[in-house]
Amino acid sequence: MSALVRYEVETGGIARITLDSPDTRNALSDALLDETIAAFERARDDSAVRVVVLSSSHDRIFSAGGDLKAFSDDRAAVEKYAGLDRFPRLFTLIGALGKPVICAANGDVLAGAFGVVLACDLVLAKESVRFGCPEINVGVFPFMISALIYRSVPRLRANEMMMMGELMTASEAHSLGFVNKVIPDAEFDAEVTRWAQRIAEKSPLLLRLGKNAVDATRDMTLPQALDALQAQLALAFTTEDIREGVAAFREKRSPEWRMR
Repeated sequence: MSALVRYEVETGGIARITLDSPDTRNALSDALLDETIAAFERARDDSAVRVVVLSSSHDRIFSAGGDLKAFSDDRAAVEKYAGLDRFPRLFTLIGALGKPVICAANGDVLAGAFGVVLACDLVLAKESVRFGCPEINVGVFPFMISALIYRSVPRLRANEMMMMGELMTASEAHSLGFVNKVIPDAEFDAEVTRWAQRIAEKSPLLLRLGKNAVDATRDMTLPQALDALQAQLALAFTTEDIREGVAAFREKRSPEWRMR
């Protein structure tokens, strides 16, 4: 059986995870989700990786979302329920990865795939791309990903997306704040690489501490979050990288990260 997800690490610490099941429009089957989770675990555990780029090999579709065939097959309900943990496992893994994740939305982002995109730290989109939750049009509701949608999209527009099932353009997504930049199609690959390279130049240690802090405090009350963040800042002050970063800035040179 051929792989459904490609994984490669480039010079400079850029890991690329590519959904590669074009015949199914990268439908989020159990097998594809398992391979995606495994790829992110490889990136998490590889000390050479500094940033992850998630994209698609399909020329027009990032992912069509959940596997509709699996929704309506004859498996017992308990068996279907047991497999649903893949989505929260993937979302949680991306959040706790300790390394920035860029979603390179190089094709339409539909249904469950919208949740995967929103779990990423940064989202770059081709100008031609559309986003949406069309599940309701076939009698399904985006239950699992609604938690991420409500954390990323204003409430009324989130309701519109989930209840109307209509798609929005990349420019509309950018105006709502869940896309960082809309890029002309012809310039997309080069711009994604430029963003990844810029992030890979930062201190991996401070990025890990920062991402972990944000992930841990995002749902806390303000007093709880401030207490936790104060402790993380105190920890950052003990690192060699923070001293090296300040010294490099003063000396007008590139920093040499010690990662400790």
